Amino acid sequence: MTYIVALTGGIGSGKSTVANAFADLGVPLVDADIIARQIVEPGMPALNEIKARYGYSILLADGSLNRAKLREKIFSDPMEKNWLNALLHPLIQQETQRQLAAAKAAYVLWVVPLLVENNLSHRANRVLVVDVTPEIQLRRTMARDGISRQQAEHILASQATRQQRLACADDIIDNSGDPSTIPPLVASLHHRYLRLATVTQQDLHR
Repeated sequence: MTYIVALTGGIGSGKSTVANAFADLGVPLVDADIIARQIVEPGMPALNEIKARYGYSILLADGSLNRAKLREKIFSDPMEKNWLNALLHPLIQQETQRQLAAAKAAYVLWVVPLLVENNLSHRANRVLVVDVTPEIQLRRTMARDGISRQQAEHILASQATRQQRLACADDIIDNSGDPSTIPPLVASLHHRYLRLATVTQQDLHR
């Protein structure tokens, strides 16, 4: 089994910036957010289930999922959020396991925003947390998604706290400064993970 490094962080922390820096070094990514989008593309069974529950109004004109409308429904109703999670989480998990098993590199970066919330850290060999202050998270989320501070605070409140994430971390990247500081930090971690992956593989074959 490939050595798995789980990358996590709260909304607006800059996980994509860090993940892309690893990808630039040739590290394969298994991204839970990308998988979550793929399983609800037009023609996929999960989208048909969502459409059957909410009607055609949950779709955009091109037949794809209206994510903003779905987000409204699940944020205002815990029952609907539970229904959606029960539908999507097993499918996401199944595809994640398939991609992790297919990875051929020394190690794979598993990008999983809800690692702490869904108690998944035990499934990784190592956990890397992208850390910023809650205030930076709010500012970046508002700017990126064009939402109000209240909406951003609501999203933050639904996620694990900064302290909970840091408690699970083996490694931490502070992403509150200039983006140019990230590639050297990632390069250093990359070498560490290659070493750890090699040692783990040697232990397995003893």
